[in-house]
Amino acid sequence: MRIPSVSWSQTTECLRESAWQCFHCGLEACQKLTTAHHLLSQPYPTLDVIVAAPTIAKHLFPNVPAAPGMPCAGEDRSIYRRGARRWRKLYRVNGHIFQAKRFNRRAFCAFCQDRIWGLGRQGFKCIQCKLLVHKKCHKLVQKPCSNEHVDPVEVKEDANGESTLGRASSVRSRAEPEPLPETPPAPPAPVRPEDLEPGSQRQYSLEDFELIRVIGRGSYAKVLMVELKRTKRVYAMKVIKKALVTDDEDIDWVQTEKHVFETASNHPFLVGLHSCFQTPSRLFFVIEFVRGGDLMFHMQRQRRLPEEHARFYAAEISLALHFLHERGVIYRDLKLDNVLLDHDGHIKLTDYGMCKEGVRPGDTTSTFCGTPNYIAPEILRGEEYGFSVDWWALGVLTYEMLAGRSPFDIAQAADNPDQNTEDYLFQVILEKTIRIPRSLSVKAASVLKGFLNKNPVERLGCGEGGFLDIVNHPFFKSIEWEMLEQKQVVPPFKPRLEGERDLANFPPEFTDEPVHLTPDNDTVIADIDQSEFEGFEYVNPLLMSLEDCV
Repeated sequence: MRIPSVSWSQTTECLRESAWQCFHCGLEACQKLTTAHHLLSQPYPTLDVIVAAPTIAKHLFPNVPAAPGMPCAGEDRSIYRRGARRWRKLYRVNGHIFQAKRFNRRAFCAFCQDRIWGLGRQGFKCIQCKLLVHKKCHKLVQKPCSNEHVDPVEVKEDANGESTLGRASSVRSRAEPEPLPETPPAPPAPVRPEDLEPGSQRQYSLEDFELIRVIGRGSYAKVLMVELKRTKRVYAMKVIKKALVTDDEDIDWVQTEKHVFETASNHPFLVGLHSCFQTPSRLFFVIEFVRGGDLMFHMQRQRRLPEEHARFYAAEISLALHFLHERGVIYRDLKLDNVLLDHDGHIKLTDYGMCKEGVRPGDTTSTFCGTPNYIAPEILRGEEYGFSVDWWALGVLTYEMLAGRSPFDIAQAADNPDQNTEDYLFQVILEKTIRIPRSLSVKAASVLKGFLNKNPVERLGCGEGGFLDIVNHPFFKSIEWEMLEQKQVVPPFKPRLEGERDLANFPPEFTDEPVHLTPDNDTVIADIDQSEFEGFEYVNPLLMSLEDCV
C-alpha cells in the first residue's frame, strides 16, 4: 500500500494553542513537532500505526518535511484537497452571545414577551445565559448578560382559559405545599429501526445494499460504493453519523442537502438522489455513482488542462450553477473535489452540504462558509452576498485548470510558516492582485479577469445580463449551449474504465480503507433526539420506475 507524503499547514481549527494540519489526511499535530509524526488519539486508517500509549498514536511516513510548513521532497503543493467549513454565526449584543436556534417547545421572547414562532430557526438564544429573544428583538436587549442561566418565560392560563405570560421562578411561596419527591424517570427505551417510520412506507434499508468500497471521506461523512442487491445497480452511499449532527445549524444543513439533492435529480450535470433512509445512529443518502473520479484526482496527474478542455468543463459547470440559481440555491462549495466526471467525460457537481436554498432575486445571506481557497472577497469582508460567490469560485477553479495552480498560491511562502496560515490566505484573497499567466490566450485571460473581479457588482455573471453575459463571452464563443445542455457535445476527455466497478480514478487513500460501519453505541443513541430526523426518508419516484423496468 502506498502511503502518501506529508505536508503541513498551520490551522486555526485545532483546540491546541498552535497546530499543524496534514494536507492529505487532515490530521493535526503540535507545532513543536519537527519529525513526520502525527500525535492524535485517533489513528488515520490508511497509514501504518504504532501505538505509543493508550491515547496516543504515531503515524509514520516515509517522506519527511524538513520543517513544519515546508513541502516534502518532490511534492507539488499547488493543488491539494481541503475540506469546506461553516463558521458559526454569533451575534454579540450587550455582553450576550446570540445564536439562531430552533425551538421544539413553545418559547417566548424575553424582550417583547410575544411568542417565538415560525419555520426553521425561529429565534435567538444566548449561549451563556440562555436568554431567548426574537431575531428582530436581539439588538434591542438592554439587560447585560450575567453569564448565569435565565429562566425562560412560561405560559399560564387564567380562569377563562386565556394564556398569560409569566416568568418561571425557582422560589416557592410559603403557602405552597412541599411537592412530593418524584420517582426518577425511567431510562428511554432503545430506539428500534422499525420505529423510525411505518413499515408500509419503508422502501430501503441498509440490508438492501452490499457495501463494496470506501470512495471518499469528509468532515461529517463517509462515502461508499454500494450495490442494490435487488437490481445489481451500483450507487454511492453517503453515511452521516447522527451524533455529529446535534447542533441546529447541522440539522438544517442535512435537510438542505436532501432538498437540493432532490432538485438536482432533474439536471444532467448535477448528482441526483436515489433514496434516503436512516438507522437509530446514522443517516444515509443513496446517490448516483459517478465512475470517472473528480477533477482534483485528474488535475493532480495532468497539472494543467488544455484550454479547450477547461472551456468545456467551465461551460457545463456554468449550466449546473445557473440551474441551481434559477431555483433559489447558492452552491457555495465549488472546487475541484466536487466536480466529478462520468463514464463519458461529462461533469457532475456533488456535495450540497454548503448550499443556501430559498434565495429569491435580490435576496442576500451572510453565513461565513466555504473552502478557504475558493471563498469570495465579499464573504471575507463580512458583507451580505448572493449568487456572485459561485461565479467567483468558478473563476478560481477555471484558473486552476488553465494554470495548474491556485491564483492565491502561497507555496513560495513555505520558508515562513507564519505565511501559511488561513488568515494570511484570506489577506491574499482580499488584497493581492491576481496575475494571469502570459501563456494563456487573450480570451482566457479576459474570462478569468471577469470571474475574479473582487467587486461582485462588476463580476462576470452578476451584471444586468446575468447568465447571458457568460454565454456571450468570447471565451465561450465556440460552445453550442443548447447541444451542451442535452449532452450532445462529445467531451474532450473520456476516463479509462474497465468496468462498472472500476475504481482506478479514485484516490487509493480512500479505496484502501476497510469497508465497515462501527457498531452502534446504545448510550450515544439514547442521547439523540430522533424527532429531529422525522420525515428524512425519501425515494426518487423516477429512479424507482426505472428499476421496475429492469
